[in-house]
Amino acid sequence: MATTIINPTPNTNPTNNGMAFLFGMILLIVCVALFIFYVVPYINGVSGDKGVQVNVPKTIDINVKQTK
Repeated sequence: MATTIINPTPNTNPTNNGMAFLFGMILLIVCVALFIFYVVPYINGVSGDKGVQVNVPKTIDINVKQTK
């Protein structure tokens, strides 16, 4: 007669050992870094502040003759 195990013993040696947590934290850090480097400057650019405006003249007079 075959025996049927109704309540098996729990696994006392889990193979996970926190690797999912480590990968999750690395993924979270990468997402936050991408947010800081790409989204925050885009939001600052769209808000209306266009930064420093530099006016450059069309012609520049460069005097290369030196007086002695």
